Amino acid sequence: MPFPSFAGAHTALITPFREDGSLDETALTRLVESQVAAGISGVIPVGTTGESPTLSHEEHARVIEITVKAAAKRILVIAGTGSNATTEAVELTKEAEKLGADASLQVAPYYNKPSAEGLYRHFRKVAEAVSIPIVLYSIPGRCGIEIPVSVVTRLAADCPNVIAIKEAGGSVERVNQLKAALPESFQILSGDDSLTLPFMASGAVGVISVASNIIPAEVEGLVRSYLKGDLAKSRELHARYYPLFRDLFIEPNPVPIKTALAAKGICRSDVRLPLCEMTDSNREILLKTLRSTGVL
Repeated sequence: MPFPSFAGAHTALITPFREDGSLDETALTRLVESQVAAGISGVIPVGTTGESPTLSHEEHARVIEITVKAAAKRILVIAGTGSNATTEAVELTKEAEKLGADASLQVAPYYNKPSAEGLYRHFRKVAEAVSIPIVLYSIPGRCGIEIPVSVVTRLAADCPNVIAIKEAGGSVERVNQLKAALPESFQILSGDDSLTLPFMASGAVGVISVASNIIPAEVEGLVRSYLKGDLAKSRELHARYYPLFRDLFIEPNPVPIKTALAAKGICRSDVRLPLCEMTDSNREILLKTLRSTGVL
C-alpha cells in the first residue's frame, strides 16, 4: 500500500476539556467535523498543541480513537505518539496504529539529550515496530536538541516508512539543507504558521498548523494556492493572517489558540497545569488581532 502524500495543511488539534478538567469528547468530535467541512488535509491529535504531556495514557489513546472515528477516513490522522523513552514511544505508536491512525508524529526525545546515534536508534526502533508512516518532529526550542540532517538522511535510507519531517526550528536554511540531503520523495512540513510560505518556497509541501484550529479553510487555502502556482493568492493570505500567526504565540501554545477558540464559542479555554490562562493584557492583544483579521 503506497504511503500518503502530506501535501497540504494539517491541524495540530487542541484537546478540549470540560470545566471539571476531563476530556470534552463532544467538543473534540465537533472540532474534527469542522476541520473536515473546511477542507483541511489532515489533523494531528495529541501533539504539543493537544497537551500530550498532561494527558494520561488512557486519555492519549482515547483522543486518538475519537479523532480517527470522527475523521472517518475523509482526512489523514497523524497521531502524536513520541516520547523521551523509546519503549513508551513504541507502545504509543503501536496503539495508534491499532486504533486506525494513518501516520505517527515522532517528536525528538526531550530532556535526556541523546547523541546523534541515540536519536537514530530511537527513531529506527519506533519505525520498525509499526507499518504506518513516521513523520519526524524537530523542535529544538521545546526539546533542547535538533534532529541532525545526517540522522534524518540515515533514517530515510534505512527505514522505508520514515517519509517526512515536521520542521519547527525556525530556519529556512535548515529546510534547504534537508532538501539538498534527502530524496525528492521525502516530505518537509513547516511547524510554524508564520514560516509556511518561506518554507514552501524552499521545498516544503505544507504545514502542521496551530492557526488552522480556528481558520482551517484559510490555512489550507494558503498552502493549496502555493502548490497550484498561485503565489499572489498565497502571499495575500499570508499577509492577511500573519498578525494572527504571530499573536497565537505571545504566550505558550496552546493557551492562546484555546483562548481564541473560546472567544468564538467553539470550546472552553481551559488548559491543564502547569499551563494557565493568559494574562489580561495579552488576551486583549489577541482579541484585537482576532477582530482585525476578521476571525471575530
